[in-house]
Amino acid sequence: MTTTDLGFPALGGLAGVPVSEEKQSAKDYKSDQEVRWCPGCGDYIVLNAVQSFMPTLGLKRENIVFVSGIGCSSRFPYYMNTYGMHSIHGRAPAIATGLATARPDLSVWVVTGDGDALSIGGNHLIHALRRNVNLKILLFNNRIYGLTKGQYSPTSEVGKVTKSTPAGSLDHPFNPVSLALGAEASFVARTVDSDRAHVTETLRAAAEHRGSALVEIYQNCPIFNDGAFDVLKDNDEKQRRIIPLKHGEPIVFGPQDERLAVVRDGGGDFRVAKFSEVDESDVVVHDAEREDPSQAFALSRLGAQDLDPTVTGVFRSVQRATYDDLARAQLAEAAHSNPPNLQGLLTGRDTWTI
Repeated sequence: MTTTDLGFPALGGLAGVPVSEEKQSAKDYKSDQEVRWCPGCGDYIVLNAVQSFMPTLGLKRENIVFVSGIGCSSRFPYYMNTYGMHSIHGRAPAIATGLATARPDLSVWVVTGDGDALSIGGNHLIHALRRNVNLKILLFNNRIYGLTKGQYSPTSEVGKVTKSTPAGSLDHPFNPVSLALGAEASFVARTVDSDRAHVTETLRAAAEHRGSALVEIYQNCPIFNDGAFDVLKDNDEKQRRIIPLKHGEPIVFGPQDERLAVVRDGGGDFRVAKFSEVDESDVVVHDAEREDPSQAFALSRLGAQDLDPTVTGVFRSVQRATYDDLARAQLAEAAHSNPPNLQGLLTGRDTWTI
C-alpha cells in the first residue's frame, strides 16, 4: 500500500487515517463474540467478506468504527474486532456523521438494513448522502423485516404477503440506488451477497472514495424471505439477468450465444436489446464519473420487482467537497479570525430574562 508523506493511506476515503505497521489477517478482525444469525443468512457471507477485506486497507483497527442501527444486520459491530456502536433505530447515519466530523483520523462505516435505513431512518440516510459525509454505508437489503419476524419492509414487492400484509402489500417499494442518486450521493453501488469477489471489489471502491459511499447488498433471509434473490444465483439465469457495470466500458452482458446490451431508445430512455440486432455505436458506455447523475439514474431504473434485469457495480463515483472536511475548515477559520474568549463570554452583555 502506498502512503502519503504523513504515513497515511494514499486512498481518498482513508486519507488521514493512521496505517498499521503490523501485517494483518482476517483473523485479526474477528471478535470473540459468537455470531448469532440464522443458519444460511446472507449476513455471514458479507461479514466474512468484510473481515477478509479490512486487512488489505492496512489501517489500525483502533481507527476503524462500525456504527449500526436496529435489525439483524445491526449485530455487525459485535463481530468486528474494531471499535463500534450498536445505536438506535434509523439513527446510525446521524451518529456516524458526528464521529466522522469530530474525528478525521477514523474510518467510519455504517451497517444498516432496508427497514432500519429506509423506514424510520430514511431522513437520516438521505441527508448524510446529500451532505457527502465521509461515510461508507452498507445497506443490507433482504426485502423483509427479519429481526421482528417477517413484516413487509420499504423494499418488499407490491403484493407481498407477510404477517403485517396478509392480503398483500399495497406499498410501492423504494429502489435504494435510485433513492441515493436522487439524494445526490457521490458514490452509489450495488452487489449481491453470493458473489464474494464482487462484494470485495465493490467495498474496495467504496473505501477508496472520499465522501458518502452507499453500497446496496442484496442479501438472503432464509427464514422469512428465503429465495428472494435465487434467480441472481442460478448459473443460467444470472448470466441473462445481471448487468455488470464497468467504468468506461460498453454495457454488454449475457451468455456468449445470446449477448445483450443496454442501448438508448428514441425517447432517451435505456432499454435492453439483443447485441446482434443493434449498431455497436448505440450501446451505452458506462461513465460512473459523469457529474450529471441522469445516466446513473437511468441505469438504476432498468429492471423491475422480478429482478429482470438487475444492474450491479458502481453506478456513480464523483468527487466533491465533503461535509466533515468543510465543517472542520469552517471551525478553523472561525477560531483564527475570532479567537475564543471564555471570559468575554461570561462577562458579556448578552443576557436573558426568564
